Amino acid sequence: MNLPATTLPPAPTSARVERAYLVALFDDAQSMWRRDFTAARKRYTAARLVVFDGVIHSACGKHDDSGPFYCPGDDTVYLDVRFFAMLLRDKRVGAAAQAYIVGHELAHQVQRLAGVATHVDALNRKDPARQNARTVQVELQADCLAGVWGRSAFPRSGLSVTDLDDALKIAHALGDDYLQEAAGNVVDHTVFTHGSSAQRTAWLRAGYKSGSPPSCDTFAAR
Repeated sequence: MNLPATTLPPAPTSARVERAYLVALFDDAQSMWRRDFTAARKRYTAARLVVFDGVIHSACGKHDDSGPFYCPGDDTVYLDVRFFAMLLRDKRVGAAAQAYIVGHELAHQVQRLAGVATHVDALNRKDPARQNARTVQVELQADCLAGVWGRSAFPRSGLSVTDLDDALKIAHALGDDYLQEAAGNVVDHTVFTHGSSAQRTAWLRAGYKSGSPPSCDTFAAR
């Protein structure tokens, strides 16, 4: 994949969440995916971005303190600044962790345009018992695609290898098993929605290592 001459703005050095930096990350990721689709002679429909603080209404409903999410109903990535502020404060992580989350959410737009959602819907109708497992596969693929963009962005980001460890730390901390244990619950794999800590870090690393979307076939992996 050819890298553009553009560079990302310097990463924030304070613990304050900078909306402009989140927007820059989103725009950079979207530019890469637009080029990737164009090279494959496919049409890329741009996603919108909404950075919010508080209650937000989307085509997917009302959200309050929901964290970042993607809504396919309006092709929009919603980024909750309170979520990022919590990460910076509680997890002691920085710009690379923010980039991972932005990349993950935009990856859902990429998946929709690539037909993943349609494919999964068809499989769920045939085999509803595995619907939850497929949800995990979708989310892990989004982690991997975030890593693909990360490989493209890293040379232009001004980040160090140490900074990249932050993204892996957040992937680990957002694993379903980690969150269940942190809440004092017994780990129950049957209710996972995004994958275990080990799975999330492994797929993020796989995408970054390969820099290639075909390496992100979580549905073929067992």
